[in-house]
Amino acid sequence: MKRNRQDIIYDILTICINGANKTKIVYEGNLNFRTTNHYLNDLIKSRFINKERDEYHTTQRGISLLESMNLVNAQLYGPDKMEPAIS
Repeated sequence: MKRNRQDIIYDILTICINGANKTKIVYEGNLNFRTTNHYLNDLIKSRFINKERDEYHTTQRGISLLESMNLVNAQLYGPDKMEPAIS
């Protein structure tokens, strides 16, 4: 099944919480480099992630977005569909 934009953004933000290089994002996110570049550029422009040297990190703004996405998913699909709390 094809993932939607929100699912991909959620995955990238989660992968980048503790820092990740582009290759890690591609493999753990099950994406290709072209798609990953597009999403990383959008997330940087929106200040949900930042790039420090060759690593991408989820910002506090990105963590807030992840928490909001969890709350929406809990409302739509029930609390058992919530991801673990973001640390």
